[in-house]
Amino acid sequence: MVLVVFLLAYLVRRKLDAANAWSSEPLWRSAFNRGGAERSGNEAGLWKGLVIILVPSLILAAGEYYLHTIGWRMAAYPLEFLLMVLLMGAPGWRARLEVYSESWARGDMQSAWHHVMDILPADERGAATSPDEMHLALSRTLMVSVFERFFLVAFWYAVGGIAAAFFARGVVALRDHWPQVAARPGFAALAEILNWLPSRLLSFTFGVAGDLAGWMKEGKRRLFDFSLRTNQLLMGAASAALTGYALDPERFSKIHPDEWAGFGGRSLEAIRDLLNRSMLVWICILALLVIAGVR
Repeated sequence: MVLVVFLLAYLVRRKLDAANAWSSEPLWRSAFNRGGAERSGNEAGLWKGLVIILVPSLILAAGEYYLHTIGWRMAAYPLEFLLMVLLMGAPGWRARLEVYSESWARGDMQSAWHHVMDILPADERGAATSPDEMHLALSRTLMVSVFERFFLVAFWYAVGGIAAAFFARGVVALRDHWPQVAARPGFAALAEILNWLPSRLLSFTFGVAGDLAGWMKEGKRRLFDFSLRTNQLLMGAASAALTGYALDPERFSKIHPDEWAGFGGRSLEAIRDLLNRSMLVWICILALLVIAGVR
């Protein structure tokens, strides 16, 4: 049933994302604003935020265990389905990427920047001084966003159930929305720890779902580089697994100068296709684990 719940939630979530509906970000923000309204030190704010997501996670784990012991495990699956639909999802990206690609095709880089600048991390906005840097910053942000809102949730749901998935997604939400900005680096460090294993699994999946030969040359050495953050790991692995210089705008512009106007849209389409194929690989792996009786 774990596979069935995840598949149904994933399909529903994709439909909702296409319609730009049912974003969970306002819910996280509202909950944190209420729970973290009082001012406190960085350490106190960090623990307060963790308690806010840890308590529901423990309740979910205890409820799942209780239903399992009394033989009513099936009763938890409808709730797990609803929670998975809320925990996953990146609504709003599709429309932004479409207008960005259209602006790029027209050569209007200022308009392209205007459409995506507010979704880039604060430390990336000032660095995007050229079309190349702007596109690479957007590509990194897209991959990390999809990873944390789909693959991260899927991994911890398969490993630890709905409680682990809720906690992992909650830590990411704390990093992005906790009202005490000074405490966010602590949440970011914890998010990197939770990201470490699933991000490396996804990096390996990029090789399986993409250009395996290219990934073997460049991507595999990054798997156990402990100094790499999630965005650096995924960007390097994706670049190695994609053909046609989809994540190397400088080389693309030199080799295919006449096709530069279509680079933005083609590159983003290549990234989305790689992520979609990678999710298919994960679903197949989960299905094999279910058949083997592991999950």
